[in-house]
Amino acid sequence: MDKYATPQISDRVYALGATDWKRRVFDALAPTPIGTTYNGYLVKGDNKTALIDTIHPDFRDEYFGKIEQLLGSTPVDYVIMNHAEPDHAGAIPDVLDKFAATLITTKKGAELAGLYYNVPQDRIRIVKEGDSVDLGGKTLTFHPSPFIHWPETMLTYLPENKLLFSCDFFAAHNTSGLFDDEADDVILWAKKYYGEIMMPLAKMGRMAMDKIRKLDVEMIAPSHGPVYRHPETILAEYTRWTNQMTKPKALIVYVSMYKHTERMVEVFVEILRNKGIEIRVFDMVGTEPGELAEHLVDTRALVLASPTVLGAMHPLIQYAGIMIKTFKPPLKYGMFINSYGWGKSASAHGAEFFDSAKIENVGIIEVNAAPGEEDNQNLREAAAVLADKILADT
Repeated sequence: MDKYATPQISDRVYALGATDWKRRVFDALAPTPIGTTYNGYLVKGDNKTALIDTIHPDFRDEYFGKIEQLLGSTPVDYVIMNHAEPDHAGAIPDVLDKFAATLITTKKGAELAGLYYNVPQDRIRIVKEGDSVDLGGKTLTFHPSPFIHWPETMLTYLPENKLLFSCDFFAAHNTSGLFDDEADDVILWAKKYYGEIMMPLAKMGRMAMDKIRKLDVEMIAPSHGPVYRHPETILAEYTRWTNQMTKPKALIVYVSMYKHTERMVEVFVEILRNKGIEIRVFDMVGTEPGELAEHLVDTRALVLASPTVLGAMHPLIQYAGIMIKTFKPPLKYGMFINSYGWGKSASAHGAEFFDSAKIENVGIIEVNAAPGEEDNQNLREAAAVLADKILADT
């Protein structure tokens, strides 16, 4: 009986990945409450064999056990490095020590392979758009697609199987199934991943999508999460996301020290909801900033609500603002709500945030101490103005 599960995902293509059930945060930023997978693949041709990416170094023993189980004494001829990040390429030195294989990557990938993994340049074959290798009955073609995460990234396509190896593009931190039709909440997890990793690089994502449309793709094998054997859904979603198509939706991010700001947010939310705006509300006390990424993918407006603390926005709102700007979401409209005691200078910082993030500042609402009925009416009117802006783009 085989020791390891090495499922065949397509004709002579096998999954070599590992599941990291314990991982709870990725890149010290993105929550991974159900862990993640590190996906690698093996392609057997009639004459040669290729590995598509490798594995996180923590799982190298399992990885090599799977290769031996599948190949026995058959050598590995090529290692395809679609992406140099260690969770995909970390076992490259071990593979090249064990096998007389050639590393295939982009020109930038060759630089990074030398920098991170000390791969000699004479062990590397640099490929450009449309280059290919013949494995015997199986062909791998290469499509450099810089900045679908790092500058060296590329897509690898297996035309005989109509199979695209996409590395981080289309990935998800989802451990619930091998294939998309076996996994839970496939698009939800893919959206979370897109927001955290790909959203800041939407322009490069659109360019990658243009390349993919020229290929006949019936299956997508990414580097994290399930393999898509029904790729039309994720391709449609990525088309929307990379084109930064938003919905009539508002994200409200707030901190409240004495419930004043929270009460203001509640008034604001009811007006937006009554206008038909989809709402997501996050109290930054207890919210990881990475949790915002998923909702920023298709949100049209952002409301920041903060008390003034020592002449500035609350530190958690400042932190959230930094993260939001880092994600570079397709937000169009913003509004700032400020509850203050002896100073309201946080409002100026809110305005500065929207200006620097290139988000249209629709208005600033300031309330001294607890909101009264006049303040609530001002909030209702401001919320109606923001709702009209959001709906006008629909």
